[in-house]
Amino acid sequence: MRLSATSFPLALSLIAAPLVAQNPDSARTMPSLEVTVTRQAAPLSSLGAAVTVIDSASVRRGRIGTGLDETLAFVPGVVAENRWNYSVDERVAIRGFGARSNFGLRGVKVLIDGVPQTLPDGQTQLNNLDLGIVSRVEVMRSGASALYGNAGGGVISFTTTAAPGVPWVITAAGEGGTFGTSKEELTAGGRTGPVGATLSLSRFSTDGSRQQSAAEQKRLNFGLDWAASPRTTVTVRLSSADDPRAQNPGALTATELALNPDSASAANIRRGADKSITQTQLAFGIHHDASHLHLDATIFGLTRNLNNPLATPPPAPAAANEGTYVGIGRLLGGARASATVDLGTLSLTGGFDAQSLRDNRTNRRSVGGVATDTLILDQTERVAEGAVFAQGSIPLTARLTARAGVRRDINHFSVGDHFLTDGDASGSRTMQATSGDGGIAFSVSPHLTAWTDIATIFTTPTTTELANQPSGAGGFNPDLNPERSVNVEVGVRGAASALSYELAAYHTTTNDAIVPFNEVGGRTYFTNAGSTHTRGIEGSLTWQVLPRLALVGTWTVTDDRFGEYRVVNPTSVDTLDGNRVAGIPQGVGRIGIRGSIGHGFAIDVDQGFTSSMFADDDNTINVASWGAGVTGARLSWHGTLDGLRATPYIAALNLFDRRYVGSVTTDGAGGRVFEPAAGRTIYVGMSLTASAK
Repeated sequence: MRLSATSFPLALSLIAAPLVAQNPDSARTMPSLEVTVTRQAAPLSSLGAAVTVIDSASVRRGRIGTGLDETLAFVPGVVAENRWNYSVDERVAIRGFGARSNFGLRGVKVLIDGVPQTLPDGQTQLNNLDLGIVSRVEVMRSGASALYGNAGGGVISFTTTAAPGVPWVITAAGEGGTFGTSKEELTAGGRTGPVGATLSLSRFSTDGSRQQSAAEQKRLNFGLDWAASPRTTVTVRLSSADDPRAQNPGALTATELALNPDSASAANIRRGADKSITQTQLAFGIHHDASHLHLDATIFGLTRNLNNPLATPPPAPAAANEGTYVGIGRLLGGARASATVDLGTLSLTGGFDAQSLRDNRTNRRSVGGVATDTLILDQTERVAEGAVFAQGSIPLTARLTARAGVRRDINHFSVGDHFLTDGDASGSRTMQATSGDGGIAFSVSPHLTAWTDIATIFTTPTTTELANQPSGAGGFNPDLNPERSVNVEVGVRGAASALSYELAAYHTTTNDAIVPFNEVGGRTYFTNAGSTHTRGIEGSLTWQVLPRLALVGTWTVTDDRFGEYRVVNPTSVDTLDGNRVAGIPQGVGRIGIRGSIGHGFAIDVDQGFTSSMFADDDNTINVASWGAGVTGARLSWHGTLDGLRATPYIAALNLFDRRYVGSVTTDGAGGRVFEPAAGRTIYVGMSLTASAK
């Protein structure tokens, strides 16, 4: 599936084909769906960018709602890999960005109801996300730095369920399944006069599909909307997470995978690798819509406490059961605002983003996962982000619209070293960039739009990437620099008769690419490669075969290679020029059937495919493809039981119990890279809803 020099002319011909093959008699106008992830509300049908919208049924119908791999499965250009490890989050990459992450998300901006979940250093944890209350997801795939700054791969924007239009609605739901998995949910909402409110509580627990992989998660979300005037709305959002347990089984070697894929790393068991988190975020927003003016402003704050026993050995001498215990106390505050002015044919948007983060980080020796009093590291890390941006769009002709944007980012990193027995590693670094984006959208007809775009991208290292130094010393790695990229893409979006489709091709060149070059016991060390080149073709297709039956498909082909990468060893230099970047499969595809089979029943069947990939930048460890693919199936019903709206379901993941690798830990020490997926997994669930008459 390697892309050759002829791939892009071929891609261009595929994109151009619908322009000349369109049958006017069978054409249909695309739905008038508005998107806001572009920070300038626009109809999706004529948008000159690669954006996918996912509705509530695709997020929640027949799903337990614990992972993004199912939610984002039908978004082209996105690779979401389920590690089946709740200690490190899923692995999400958009057009290659984010693939370097061995925990959390990198290179992707994440918003929930417009509130950033991504820190000013570009790192995201999803502890505030509860997919059970998500009603809509917008995914923008492309260099979004001119809009969002530290978001090389794009943006994922989640919208939670709005308050209903009746005085009260209450829903109780329960799910249970394989591996001791259960989830209980209670949601309530209502509206009286100009005020609407929602409240949700949920608890998820599992014994895990592997040794040392049990987890428990508790979530509380509260939303308040007040229509202060016909044009002005004030919002309050409160999210609280309590995850008392998230055991980490670690990655396996090839031998361990072959002998027992359900096992865990022995070091992770001996050293009690685990994680516990408490986190709370509070946000206030104001939204104003006038005839020619739209204003959005949000202020937010977050507290987070992390206790994270790792399998990483402390400085020698160390016993077999001694690890490193990381503790972080976090405070974050921020504000963002934007204003859009409609000047007739010209639309202008401007605004700012600001965040300030403080982490108090301590590393201690641990024994069997229990912290001792022996400090290894004690430092305060601060990151401040400030940015201003502007963008505008103007029609050049009746069918041709031009769009351009620019943003200036300044990110300041500082560290105060309080562990002075090995010297003072205090210091600071400032990373800044001006990012630009420009494109043209051509509305061939009401049912077909083509676009081309060029953007520059700016991505900083995260504080964890800066703080993890192979020497174990405090402070920040002075040699790790931000990466800078240029992305060029062309695309087409259209609808014809019962078909709707999107197709895009892109090429991204990145200098000083941030890559992991070693991982030991849960701690990854990073360096800059000279350059990478990423080329890809991605597409999606929906065919409404019958009024109650639809076929959907998505595919992503990626060729991500090092242009220049030299690894300096004590006695030699490894030249990795031309090697594939670790952790990125060249081909990912999924096909699905969506059917309503009458009497309230619905069935969904999906088949996912992934090609092989390398787990190390040396390209010596090959991870096998999924072969014939992995099957998921869901059967659900909606109806009324004793006056209550009921939605029972049964779902199967990996229906045929295939053994496959779900994700990888890139460049794991000693070949410890394989993260096996769960076998056949069955869930059964039911929700009951009561509401005011």
